[in-house]
Formats: sequence, structure tokens, C-alpha cells
Amino acid sequence: MNEDNLAIAIRPAVPEDADGIARTFLESAELHARLDSDRYWLPDREAIAARYREGQQHANDATSITQVAELAGEVVGFVDVRLTHSPDPMHREITYCHIVEIAVRQAHQHSGIGRRLLQAAEDWGRQHGAEFASLEYLTANTGAAAFYRKLGYGVAALTAIKRL
Repeated sequence: MNEDNLAIAIRPAVPEDADGIARTFLESAELHARLDSDRYWLPDREAIAARYREGQQHANDATSITQVAELAGEVVGFVDVRLTHSPDPMHREITYCHIVEIAVRQAHQHSGIGRRLLQAAEDWGRQHGAEFASLEYLTANTGAAAFYRKLGYGVAALTAIKRL
């Protein structure tokens, strides 16, 4: 289903969006927990809703925003974005538009909503002086990898982990 032509509004989140964001967040958490149960789990729904209702999803010292995709009065996706800089003194002084979280309700995936959310995040980053967009995704999430590649994202660094 292509929802590009439907009345999807991408807008800044408000506290009243918290329950819809939490629903979407938990669908994403379920997928991640299935792909890597050693590192992902299903957090409490009300804790996630409270986090978004109270604006605690962003670091206090960061310029950041949460945007939602709304369709017929329902939150069907969201993106958390913040401006970041590398702490490595070897790196140039670059402002990154870091996509911290992005998720679309399963029933609305493959419809253009994720692309629109990502585009809105990148536009916000440009407006705030970012030179690059960055994000992380679970390598086992091959669907996400293909989606990001299709939108021009490439691997710039790898994070290696080891169980201790």
C-alpha cells in the first residue's frame, strides 16, 4: 500500500502523542528482541509512554526533536533526532543529525512513511547546521539495512561488541 498520496502529516510530537509513540516503539522493540534477545527486550509500555509524555527521550543538553507521522488522527510512526558531535579529537568539527530512533507501525510499513520521517529528520538537521546524517541499525535487521542503503546511507564505521 502506498500512502504517499494519503493525508499523512509529519509534525513535531506533543505530549498527547505519547501513547501512539509507545505503541509504535514497542512494535519495533518486539522485532529487535526477536533478532537479538541478548541485548534487546520489551520495555514496559507505560514507562515508554511516560518517557515521551514528559519529554525524557532526549538528552537535556542536546538540540533535539521528536517528529510523528499522523494518519487519520493516529500516530503511525515517529523519529527521534538530535544534533551530535564526535568526541574524538581526530575527527573534524562536524555537526551530525543523529537519528536516534525511527519506527513505523507494522501495518503501515513499505508505504513511504519511513522515508518521509527520515526526510523530515534530515531537513530538520540541515536547518540546524548539520552536515551529515547518522544512524545505527541492528545488522540482523536486513530490511532496515536495505531501506537505509536505498535512501543513500552507507557504512562509515562499525561497532564491534563482545560478551564479557
